[in-house]
Amino acid sequence: MKIIFAFILIFSCLNAISQESSPAFFYVKTTDSLPFLKYGIGEDRLGGAKMTFLDSNIILKVVDSFNTDYKVQLSKFHSAYINKKKVEVTTGVNTLEHLTDSWKVWGDSSFDYVSIKLDEKLPYTSRMEIDPSRIVVDIFGATSNTNWITQLSSVKEIKNAWYEQPEDDVMRVFIELRHPMFWGYTIYYDELTKLTIRVKRQPKILALNHLTIAVDAGHGGDNIGATGNISNIKEKDYTLLIAKQLETALKLRKTKVVMTRTKDTTLSMPERINFLRQKNPDLLISIHLNSGDIDTTSGVSTYYRYIGFRPLSQAILKSMLQGTGLHEYGNVGSFNFSLSGPTDYPNCLVEVAFLSNRSDEKKILNPKFRKLVAQRIVAGIEDFLKKL
Repeated sequence: MKIIFAFILIFSCLNAISQESSPAFFYVKTTDSLPFLKYGIGEDRLGGAKMTFLDSNIILKVVDSFNTDYKVQLSKFHSAYINKKKVEVTTGVNTLEHLTDSWKVWGDSSFDYVSIKLDEKLPYTSRMEIDPSRIVVDIFGATSNTNWITQLSSVKEIKNAWYEQPEDDVMRVFIELRHPMFWGYTIYYDELTKLTIRVKRQPKILALNHLTIAVDAGHGGDNIGATGNISNIKEKDYTLLIAKQLETALKLRKTKVVMTRTKDTTLSMPERINFLRQKNPDLLISIHLNSGDIDTTSGVSTYYRYIGFRPLSQAILKSMLQGTGLHEYGNVGSFNFSLSGPTDYPNCLVEVAFLSNRSDEKKILNPKFRKLVAQRIVAGIEDFLKKL
């Protein structure tokens, strides 16, 4: 009996040593194909609820695996999920405590910047807050060793910048803005491990003839979108017709217009996002046509993801309800659509009407209605600008 007990004890010790020598985690780094973190493993037709887009080569600690996703530990009390195709295994990661260094708040001829020195490309999330308007960035795994923040008079939009340490391994950055409207920001790593938040300034002249507006015709090519209830028309064809009407209406007001597509082209969401980031528009309007399971559902709706971009979507919805004969389907927030995800520029997705509803479908088929839709969207943008 004693021999059996001794054998069990030895086996248990060896098993414990084996487990200790084989850590239950490993490290990955993000690739440059627009990686994003998700809150959980839940999915719908728009994918899992997105937490944030990330820069490339961000170090993440993988602690579990679920089908197509890794669970990653951002900090002691925070985790997220990322698609396995968006990362690759890496070694040589600095596992010591990560400390921040000095900051710099400055501006050039076009943007304001906040630059924070780190010793590793750590993950982050951001959010917009209103009343007052400010950008809040959480840097996971970071502990402050910042002893000064140098602020230069070249900034135009950033009013104040400071930080808090709400948890031992989460540093929270606050960037207060001078204007109530958010015009966008981009987060990336510059000079190896310097986290940079680039803040767009409010345009000097708030008029259409001084702005660049991007117009996106939803779907296209292999992605036909919804189809008409009676006519069987394809959403991709009619979003392009409306987008071209919007382009014409904007150009009549001397607006510089950027089109994501001008013909029946297959474009992925990453391709559209990368194209728009290169063009750096002041606003983005994405045109879609809705569809529902019940043919009595009808009306126009506008969509936004971030609270700081909501005013544009509200103004366009209000304008669309005037003179179009459309019912209100609503103003929808926290919308998990890919083109609503970037924080780089204010954006609004317009679901003009329902192809699954006979009355709405009849309107969509009418060229005069499509021209009116373009005019009402332009009027909504003008109303939005007047209130700033």
